[in-house]
Amino acid sequence: MKQILQYLFNHNTLSKAEAKAILIEIAQNKFNENEVTSFVTVFLMRSITLEELEGFREALLALSLPVELQKDDLLDIVGTGGDGKNTFNISTLASFVVAGTGQKVAKHGNYGVSTISGASNVLEELGYQFKNNSVDLQRDLDKGNICFLHAPIFHPALKSVAPLRKGLGLRTFFNILGPLVNPAKPKYALIGVYNLEIARIYQYLLQKGSQNFTLVHALDGYDEISLTSDTKIFDKKGEHIHSAQDLGFKNIVPESIFGGNSKQDSAKIFMDILQGNGTDEQNSVVISNAAMALKTTEKFGNYEDCLALAKESLESGKALNCLRQIINN
Repeated sequence: MKQILQYLFNHNTLSKAEAKAILIEIAQNKFNENEVTSFVTVFLMRSITLEELEGFREALLALSLPVELQKDDLLDIVGTGGDGKNTFNISTLASFVVAGTGQKVAKHGNYGVSTISGASNVLEELGYQFKNNSVDLQRDLDKGNICFLHAPIFHPALKSVAPLRKGLGLRTFFNILGPLVNPAKPKYALIGVYNLEIARIYQYLLQKGSQNFTLVHALDGYDEISLTSDTKIFDKKGEHIHSAQDLGFKNIVPESIFGGNSKQDSAKIFMDILQGNGTDEQNSVVISNAAMALKTTEKFGNYEDCLALAKESLESGKALNCLRQIINN
């Protein structure tokens, strides 16, 4: 590892094959904690390259537990995290809203590292039992149109770096990898990214595959459609900027989408929204992200059509019912 670190400290970058090999060795605990911390720190000081990202992604997918689900048009709604904004769990709520429309969702998520409550924290707080096999995931998918893949279960390779990530409390390249390594290999993905540089690298990488994707980045730094400012949107056809008005809503203030100060706060906000007690601002953000996810599938018409479907799913209680189905399963 010392040679690798010296190579990187001299402003060199890794090839795809080198990145893949190193991450596999990290997963196999071939290096001590100080060496791994130093390696991770390199990517806090400079941006990851496309080849490095491809290599790390291939390593994690190769090391992940296989997932076989009887559905080939799954959708994921996921963000890199690491935006430091401490919003409520927007992408997770949007996932249940989408599930309420009938679109099957395979949501990939984890505990919060640089935020108080990640997707795994809030679902665990609400009583959801993480599943560790395809049979149980399929049952959730059949009953509630959604299944949740808790990343540490399906990526045992990350176990060795979990304490290090928590200790750092900063976004690392593992944040960037999370949305790219869903073991269910969904056909569609709405991915939130925390900066434009990462969005472009993602776009280059995802254009090589067959997945239908939409990348979203709020220009004031959120890794989702926040409605606090304009949103930059990337897909296979190019990139566009949309105002809140373009997306069917008014601009909102950051305080209106604050996620609370504890996991309990986050869980209460989550349930308030699903039970129809969310504020207009909270509902708007959830519905706009859900609509953009539905649009990504190209199955539900234009954005306005998708918006109407998302709104109906939330207001009718269908989204809430999807949560109840998998918590009681």
